[in-house]
Amino acid sequence: MERLEGGSAVPAHLRGGVVALGNFDGFHLGHQAVVGRAITRARAERRPALVATFDPHPVRYFRPDAPPFRLTTLEQRQRLFGTAGADAMIVFHFDAALAGLTAEAFVEERLVGLIGAAGVVTGEDFTFGRGRGGNAQVLADLAQRHGFSAEAVAPVTLEGDPVSSSRIRSALQQGDCATAARLLTRPFTIEGVVQHGDKVGRTIGYPTANIALDRYLRPRYGIYAVRARLPDGRLIYGAANLGIRPSFDPPKELLEAYLFDFDEDLYGQTIEVEFHAFIRPEAKFDSLDALTAQMDADCVEARLRLNSA
Repeated sequence: MERLEGGSAVPAHLRGGVVALGNFDGFHLGHQAVVGRAITRARAERRPALVATFDPHPVRYFRPDAPPFRLTTLEQRQRLFGTAGADAMIVFHFDAALAGLTAEAFVEERLVGLIGAAGVVTGEDFTFGRGRGGNAQVLADLAQRHGFSAEAVAPVTLEGDPVSSSRIRSALQQGDCATAARLLTRPFTIEGVVQHGDKVGRTIGYPTANIALDRYLRPRYGIYAVRARLPDGRLIYGAANLGIRPSFDPPKELLEAYLFDFDEDLYGQTIEVEFHAFIRPEAKFDSLDALTAQMDADCVEARLRLNSA
C-alpha cells in the first residue's frame, strides 16, 4: 500500500480513483463503512481505491493546546486502510494553506487537480473548507459541476447510538475497554518505541517495556490487562500501568507494560500494546514490598481477564 503526500499530484496509475475522504481517527465502525463503500465502488468500477486523511488533525491545528486525543497514529491508520483493501493513503498536511482553502478551491485544487478523483465517499457529517463552508451537499453539488461522483454514507449505530470517535474516547477515559473495542472492532492500541526507564521494576522482579504516550488519548490512569504485539508478530499477555507512577518521585507519565513469561531485550524496538480490561486505578504505596504484593495480585487478575476473553 502506498502513502502519498496530499500536496502533490498522485502517480498516474492512481489517478481516476474512488476516494474515501475524512479524518478517520480510530478507523472505527463508522469509518470502516465509509472506506468500505469507497473500496467496493472502486473494485466494481475497476479503479484505484484511495483513502485521504488529515495530519495533524484539524482540531490540533486550530487548538494547539488541546489535550492529547488521538486514537491512532498515521502508521496505524495506513496498516488498517491497507488491510481493508485500499491501494493508497493520501495525507493532507493540515496547515494554514489548507485551512485557508474554500470548499470549492479544495475540490478544484486537491480532489480534481492533484488526485483526479472519479468518485468521493464521505460520512454524512463530513465538513471541509475554510470556516467549514463545505458539507456533503456542497460536495455533491461541486462534484456534479466538476464531473465526478459524490456519495455520503449514513452514520453507523451500535447499541442504539451512533458510533463516533468521541464516544470511544469517553469510554476509554472511563476505563471501559470493552465498549471501545466494540466500537473500534479491535482493542484500543498504543504503539511506540520501547525506551529505557529507571529500571526499578527490574529490581523487584517486574521489568517493564516503557512507551511514551505522545499524542495518544490518555485512557483512565490505572492498571490494565494487556496484550503486546512484538515486531516479529508474537502476541504476549501482560499487565500494564498507564499513568504518572505515584509511588515514584518525580511523577512521570508513561505506559509501562510487564509481559508475562518474557525476558528479552526490547529496547529501541516498536511494539503495540492492546488494552483489554481495566483492573484498578493507580495508587501510591508506602513501600516497595507493598507495591510488589499489589503487582502480584494485579498480574493474577490480568491473567484471569485475558484467559477468559
